[in-house]
Amino acid sequence: MRPTTSQNSVRKPTNVTLGEALLAEAKALNINISQAAEAGLAQAVAARRAECWLAENKAALESSNAYVETHGLPLARYRTF
Repeated sequence: MRPTTSQNSVRKPTNVTLGEALLAEAKALNINISQAAEAGLAQAVAARRAECWLAENKAALESSNAYVETHGLPLARYRTF
């Protein structure tokens, strides 16, 4: 997977609508709204990428699991634990 953000990436101003109470509390706690929003968005992007990867590779994963269920782990006889 590719990294979702970079410390040196170009910044782009964006308008975001936030709940008033949450915004007031964040400001009262001296939370950097932009950094917090970017971190949350990066987490959401990573989660969605993982979901997409699993969906795209579902057939291969199921096939691999079925093989192991039927035949056992390849090279299992060489395991020392």
